[in-house]
Amino acid sequence: MFSGIVEMMGRVSNITSDGIVSVLVIEAPEIASDVEISDSVAINGCCLTVVDKSATTLSFQAVPETLSRTNLGELSVGSPVNLERALVANARLGGHFVSGHIDGQAELIKIVDHDGECADYFFRVDRSLAKNMASKGSVAVDGVSLTLVRCEPDVFSVALIPFTLSATTLGTKKIGDKVNIETDILSKYVQRLIEAQQWE
Repeated sequence: MFSGIVEMMGRVSNITSDGIVSVLVIEAPEIASDVEISDSVAINGCCLTVVDKSATTLSFQAVPETLSRTNLGELSVGSPVNLERALVANARLGGHFVSGHIDGQAELIKIVDHDGECADYFFRVDRSLAKNMASKGSVAVDGVSLTLVRCEPDVFSVALIPFTLSATTLGTKKIGDKVNIETDILSKYVQRLIEAQQWE
């Protein structure tokens, strides 16, 4: 379980594959010393297990399903990534509960810049995800906990402050880029309850 508060931006230092399983090696000097093998770390919001480590890097295995359903499959050497270690029980919850299980992807379609400071980002999203979004509710975008502003059947927007733009990969995103989306956990249970009422 995570909070959507990105701890640092790491950088991909190596990617290898045996044809089935890929290994992502991420430069993460700020957190590597405090992470153990088998720990969970969110990479762009996707929960992966640490399988190896050095003093400055963390290694993760990813199967084809993960690479195809998230933007991790688009990473290359040098790509920046958002990193967050799993929550501990006594930690402050600064964002919202994030499971690290990606629901789908969205495409950045518009950026409204406000004098080079804050910015409004607009994303095209599938309606199957949009139904679990509500204005002033929460969404994780590439692992970043954000408050939803505009919510329409095919588009949602978020407002990004200067700190978020500089401390996460969102500040480097360009029109057409894909981001990982995890909708609010509570909304999914409510949606499931509504669907279940039609079972009988």
